[in-house]
Amino acid sequence: MKKVLIIGATSAMAEATARRMAQRGDALFLVGRSAPRLQSMIDDLRTRGAPHVHMAVMDANDFNAHAAVIHEADAALGGIDTVLISHGTLSDQAACARSVELTMAELRTNALSVVAMLTLLANLFEQRRTGTIAVISSVAGERGRQSNYVYGSAKAMVTAFMSGLRQRLAKAGVSVVTIKPGFVDTPMTSAFRKNALWISPDAAAGHILNAIDRGTAVAYVPGFWRLIMLIIRALPDAVFRRLAL
Repeated sequence: MKKVLIIGATSAMAEATARRMAQRGDALFLVGRSAPRLQSMIDDLRTRGAPHVHMAVMDANDFNAHAAVIHEADAALGGIDTVLISHGTLSDQAACARSVELTMAELRTNALSVVAMLTLLANLFEQRRTGTIAVISSVAGERGRQSNYVYGSAKAMVTAFMSGLRQRLAKAGVSVVTIKPGFVDTPMTSAFRKNALWISPDAAAGHILNAIDRGTAVAYVPGFWRLIMLIIRALPDAVFRRLAL
């Protein structure tokens, strides 16, 4: 039985992953901004088999609240051994291009709040010399594209930070898992036209749980995105600039 802290638990991929964890008997501590949504999840997860489910309401942008919530989760679960960070927003690139304030807010939510939380968690796990820290980043962080470069920049920061943590915490026996989904059909992406590259949150959850269990360093979700992003990264800049991506 894993003892799992999920931050951003009400996101579609996190909720689907929590359901799979509950079905196999993991203990869960859910963190999100909406108390009613969290309570609804708790009721559902208990019926699915989770032996212990707890919750805390927190805005990830309230950095001063991070330490207290981690302490609360650790006490409730009898020691966290797994973390999944899944909160974030899908930035409106056109609006960000017109507003410094909005751009900074998006970077704070999608990158800085994650880094702040990871700093505290890394120190805790390093002291215990065990466990898994997993974060949902994105393939969007692999190369800045005109359609979403604010969001992509935030995810690139998270990916780079996780790479450094992975090297640091390897010496302590802690797994650091960077999850890079491609297109996932969630409420956040409801306005996008779908095609064969899109998968459901539950399908994504299967890949996420497998990566956490295996301690995979970098997991593309699904795996074919590794090849797609290899091609995109390899494009010469003179070619890339002419593409409508």
